[in-house]
Amino acid sequence: MRGPAGGVPQRPVEGARLVTAWGHAHRAAEVALLVSELATNALIHGSLRGRLFRVHLTVTGGAIRIEVSDPRGERLPGLRAADPDECYGRGLVLVDALADRWGVLPRTVGKTVFAELALRTGPHRLGTSRHASDRTTTTRRPRV
Repeated sequence: MRGPAGGVPQRPVEGARLVTAWGHAHRAAEVALLVSELATNALIHGSLRGRLFRVHLTVTGGAIRIEVSDPRGERLPGLRAADPDECYGRGLVLVDALADRWGVLPRTVGKTVFAELALRTGPHRLGTSRHASDRTTTTRRPRV
């Protein structure tokens, strides 16, 4: 999926449909939310006039991987505490809470922010996380 500015609203629905078609309907709502948050961040913080961002979904090794690539490699995401009256600043908190792993990978031009959801059913408990910083991959401990 490729998205120009203004293309974010369709991406979560497309992601949920794709994951459902792959046989993982139990993760469709989480995929839709992660695609929405990561694509919105790419649009707001990683876009350049005339350049697209890319949303890529895969299922590999027991996980759904959502990747959003944008051309602004110098603008890295990070968790922050939003003030109660702020309209923005909570997207990565949601990503961190939902994803089993998430992080940032540098590209020749730009960066890719990814989130992974393990393919399993049952209750989820959050593990301890390390957050995105610099140009390194961030990981979460698997939920059990």
